[in-house]
Amino acid sequence: MAHKHTADPAEIMRGTGHPELEYAAGWTIAGLVTIGTIVAAWVFAI
Repeated sequence: MAHKHTADPAEIMRGTGHPELEYAAGWTIAGLVTIGTIVAAWVFAI
């Protein structure tokens, strides 16, 4: 049976039912962005 996705923003914000995965992915991305910013500032001596 196919999943029916609604355009309701509340449904979209609720997520796919894997909050721990989304939480981990969010922190991973945030960490990588932070490290990337630090490395870029260091490399380009900003």
